[in-house]
Amino acid sequence: MRLFAAVLPPAPAVDELGLAVDRLRGMPGAERLRWTGRDGWHFTLAFMGEVDEDLVPELRVRLARAAHRTEQFTLRLHQGGRFGRRALWAGAAGGLDGMRLLAERADAAARRSGVDMDEHRGYHAHLTIARAREDTDLRPYVEALDDFEGAPWPVADLALVRSNLPGGGVPGAQPRYEVVESWPLHPTG
Repeated sequence: MRLFAAVLPPAPAVDELGLAVDRLRGMPGAERLRWTGRDGWHFTLAFMGEVDEDLVPELRVRLARAAHRTEQFTLRLHQGGRFGRRALWAGAAGGLDGMRLLAERADAAARRSGVDMDEHRGYHAHLTIARAREDTDLRPYVEALDDFEGAPWPVADLALVRSNLPGGGVPGAQPRYEVVESWPLHPTG
């Protein structure tokens, strides 16, 4: 099964970002972008790819331990950015040190469970909102998000998410995500 560890923003945060994204979708050229669905918005902490089902029980134990060892933190959706000319994302602000620590622990949990992880890279909190099939100037969209500032919310859980890729080559079809399990972070204070 195709898995990743993630932080899932709560419905009010998704709604706030959704209003900003609705404005972006009305901009010139927006119809050439593939906009991600709100129900799939998430912050990937550790992408594991295809994971052998025999490794999942150990992975669950280790992710639970990682969550328990990490204190809750506050996050908010904040501005936006791009990766090159192909991916547009919303950023995060607030407890980024907590987010990086949780990402490192999720990555380590996967590795120690026997999951073959890609080369470790520095974590950059982002939530993908659109992708381009070909090189596209995404700067106007990033600039339109310069003033976007969501309300703070507590990050209280680490989720293990299964990604079900669309089949049949349907144009515009998006992956469907399902939470396999989630674990509470250690309460602060």
